[in-house]
Amino acid sequence: MSSEQRVAIVTGASQGIGAGLVKAFRDRDYRVVATSRSIEQTGDRDIVAVRGDVGDPATAEAVVGQAISRFGRIDTLVNNAGIFISKPFTDYTAKDFDNKIATNLAGFFHITQRVAAEMLKQRSGHIVSITTSLVDHAVGGVPSVLANLTKGGINSATKALAIEYAAQGIRVNAVSPGIVKTPMHTPEAHEFLTALHPMRRMGEIRDIVEAVMFLDTAAFVTGEILHVDGGQSAGH
Repeated sequence: MSSEQRVAIVTGASQGIGAGLVKAFRDRDYRVVATSRSIEQTGDRDIVAVRGDVGDPATAEAVVGQAISRFGRIDTLVNNAGIFISKPFTDYTAKDFDNKIATNLAGFFHITQRVAAEMLKQRSGHIVSITTSLVDHAVGGVPSVLANLTKGGINSATKALAIEYAAQGIRVNAVSPGIVKTPMHTPEAHEFLTALHPMRRMGEIRDIVEAVMFLDTAAFVTGEILHVDGGQSAGH
């Protein structure tokens, strides 16, 4: 296959924001390597589905290996995979902690490290991670310490990597959503969650997808944490 067509990797790609991102990249004629625990192969020859746990280094090896062997390059990585567990701090279990670290931090580390190595060979690429506005603006009634611990670390790492690679053709950014209307949230919770946003609506999947696509084409933007949160991080 020709290596000129752009290639994106999307983690957490089977539903919600991840599935929306896969569609958006294909609409822009990117080839896509999509990964999650439950991903299924489609009939689209320009989408490669890799099933696996993003916290497992073997999954990262498989995803990057497929991108290079099938498509010859990696232009964009979207670290979308993540889990959110909202509990009072003293109610978190050791398993909660391990699960959050595995998915949110180890998942980010393993695949980003391998993708960055390929992008350094190309001297080009874009890495963008999905974090959360709760990192910047805690909300009463939404306990989020493990989200802040993990996603806050990714925000900080985003800036560090942006500077490390700024002269080597690799941009690194993050999108920091408010609460997005996905299957994670039951309809019964929507009224409460809507009220947490000054714009008086929850985010939609398209809001986050559009932000990622903007950053992907914004050639002079790196180290940016783009808040897409209906004003949540600005105040109440």
